[in-house]
Amino acid sequence: MKKHLLLISIFVYISVIVNSQSFIERAPEGFDLPQTGVLAGKIDTIAYESNTVGTTRNALLYTPPCFNLETQYPVLYLFHGIGGDEFEWYVNGSPNLIFDNLIAEGKMKPMIVVLPNGRAMKNDRAEGNIFERDKVEAFSTFEQDLLNDLIPHIEANYPVIKERKHRAIAGLSMGGGQALNFGLGNMNHFAWVGGFSSAPNTKAPSELIPNPSIVNEKLELLYISCGDQDALLHVTVRTHEFLDSNNILHIYRLIPNGHHDFVVWKDDLYHFVQLLF
Repeated sequence: MKKHLLLISIFVYISVIVNSQSFIERAPEGFDLPQTGVLAGKIDTIAYESNTVGTTRNALLYTPPCFNLETQYPVLYLFHGIGGDEFEWYVNGSPNLIFDNLIAEGKMKPMIVVLPNGRAMKNDRAEGNIFERDKVEAFSTFEQDLLNDLIPHIEANYPVIKERKHRAIAGLSMGGGQALNFGLGNMNHFAWVGGFSSAPNTKAPSELIPNPSIVNEKLELLYISCGDQDALLHVTVRTHEFLDSNNILHIYRLIPNGHHDFVVWKDDLYHFVQLLF
């Protein structure tokens, strides 16, 4: 009941439910730009040993303004698309600026955000034919890299809260499919799940959620979104219809005039992180 009331209270002033679709206003102008007087967080490259891949792998890590090693933080794992790598969000989406501005406004809980490379293979660069079979399969392999290598590294080296209710997962396109697959497939690890314009790597709903009755109990938030002009919209609609028919609580956002691009994904990130923790 507490979870239900929280979702309602957050969106009551900006949401109208029509045919199970959440209407959420677009982010305000300047939400992704530097603002005068706003303290800046820090974003760095980190390295971790991956037994899954058999090599040292890199990720980006955001720590909030006034980061303190004595403070325990919740953590968000944020994934890129099939044509990107750990830098895609940073280069195209200004996530650190979005986070800094929201934290300054008191709209986002200070958190650590990990931006990994979701292509779990030794040469994990987005080069050559990114649709080659081994490169596509590496996005599935990343589930084990995430659970067995990256998360343990983060929890051993950074002051994050080591509990599922303080661990979130989200991504765009191919990374949106990963977030739904990994998040819903490992609800003992994640309590907050977001898929932005999720790609066809998203599992079929009955495979994605074989036991619908437990989702409302396990998840604090399930957020799915897509632009109405996106060629991959059918993936999100398919997932939404299954969730709706099984009475699984979720936010379904259909963005007017939205395409498969960072205009949509930045807007989603802005709203998603405000709901976390």
